[in-house]
Amino acid sequence: MTAAIQAYFDAATSTVTYVVHDGTTCAVIDPVLDFDPKSGRTDTASADSVIAYVREHGLLTAWLLETHAHADHLSAAPYLREQLGGRIGIGAQIHAVQKSFAHVFGAPPRQAAFDHLFAPDETFAIGTLTASALHVPGHTPADMAYRIENAVFVGDTLFMPDVGTARCDFPGGSATTLYRSIRRLLDLPPETRLFMCHDYPPAGRGPAWETTVAEQRAANVHVRDGVTEEQFVAMRTARDATLAMPTLILPAIQVNLNAGELPAPEDNGVRYLKIPIDRF
Repeated sequence: MTAAIQAYFDAATSTVTYVVHDGTTCAVIDPVLDFDPKSGRTDTASADSVIAYVREHGLLTAWLLETHAHADHLSAAPYLREQLGGRIGIGAQIHAVQKSFAHVFGAPPRQAAFDHLFAPDETFAIGTLTASALHVPGHTPADMAYRIENAVFVGDTLFMPDVGTARCDFPGGSATTLYRSIRRLLDLPPETRLFMCHDYPPAGRGPAWETTVAEQRAANVHVRDGVTEEQFVAMRTARDATLAMPTLILPAIQVNLNAGELPAPEDNGVRYLKIPIDRF
């Protein structure tokens, strides 16, 4: 069957959140918690839009799915779980990413922070929808894409064809591995619908997030058919060397490695994020 898909584009972080459902049961993919880095203030406006849609359509929330531990926004998954229920899921290799950052913030992430860790190619259900968790490392070791019927939510692997592909210079990232993960996605049937986690639209078009395997194979500026692994790795390595760190990487990583849970308040009742000095 075909899943119903509702997308929400967050302009502040260029992130797309999805509600995927069969009319009765839903999954929410990559929810955003609004965060102002200047004031340190959080807000739930983006998440509340998702909640309103789920409640308006009378949906039971089964899953809150993260494609990876994001470096560009804080996850709203715990807030959605509190409001809607559901289980927070991510790829099992998140432990490798947690290990990479175990000593950066003074305390290791909690191993049991997530409700479910998906094994590669694990199948699961969203009501009557059939889903599978595809391990697509490269951007990070733990990246997952979620195939739900004829749609695949690709996380940080591919962008729209005129934008290209995701960076690979985070701890544990690999351009070689990303190329192979992408080719696995592009071996799916040509008509398969692909939904991006981000869009950074070039001048002349607005945000977009849906394409197909056929369109990516024909036109992706980084990895269309005919681009070899060697060519891709050379391009991606050179390009990554020019990129600045994401604006929210330090607050985002320490929160998202704990499934979006904010730090506990200290004795004065205030929560604090840590900024490591001279570490990166």
